[in-house]
Amino acid sequence: MRVQFGVDVAFGLHPLFLAQHVPEHLALLAHYLATQRPVAVGECGLDFFVPGLDQAQQEELLLAQLKLARHFDLPVILHIRRSQDRVLKCLRQVRVRGGIAHAFNGSEQQAQAFIDLGFCLGFGGAMTYPGSQRIRRLAANLPLSAIVLETDAPDMVPVWAPDVANVPLNLLRFAEELAVLRQLPLAEVAQATTLNARRVLPGLHVE
Repeated sequence: MRVQFGVDVAFGLHPLFLAQHVPEHLALLAHYLATQRPVAVGECGLDFFVPGLDQAQQEELLLAQLKLARHFDLPVILHIRRSQDRVLKCLRQVRVRGGIAHAFNGSEQQAQAFIDLGFCLGFGGAMTYPGSQRIRRLAANLPLSAIVLETDAPDMVPVWAPDVANVPLNLLRFAEELAVLRQLPLAEVAQATTLNARRVLPGLHVE
């Protein structure tokens, strides 16, 4: 039986919950991937920012999920906080069909490496802060064909509402911010990022 969620979903084992994951969860994840028609595997990946998360265990869990993504021919939504190079190493070890590098905050060289592997890069609330110069520079200069917009609601709050939970409705304002950074019409940015999302997540239903 397929569960009806009313939204497009992705299933994954997040590194921040490493202590709660048990081997049986991988079997359960495989079951959901086989029966629920998700648009991606994820959010999964590596987090080398939060203390106390064993890096080797995180990498083992990520590799297992990449193998599932390859088996089911699904894209991957990646968590890559302070771990871009290690995630790239895993992606080269277990090739998948691409996906999204969520909340990208790496270098231009790392960005190109993800792009070469079939990934788009996610930009959202952090891009709205004037002090986030590297993120804003990347959003302005990377190929528009490699960018998708995201909110990560309720997290990654924008500059105009730092003390309020982020909401999906902010996506339009993120598009406006990206349009300003790139000096492009809003309609062009909205169309391009929507097409990008559809390309890397083929199962996504986007109007």
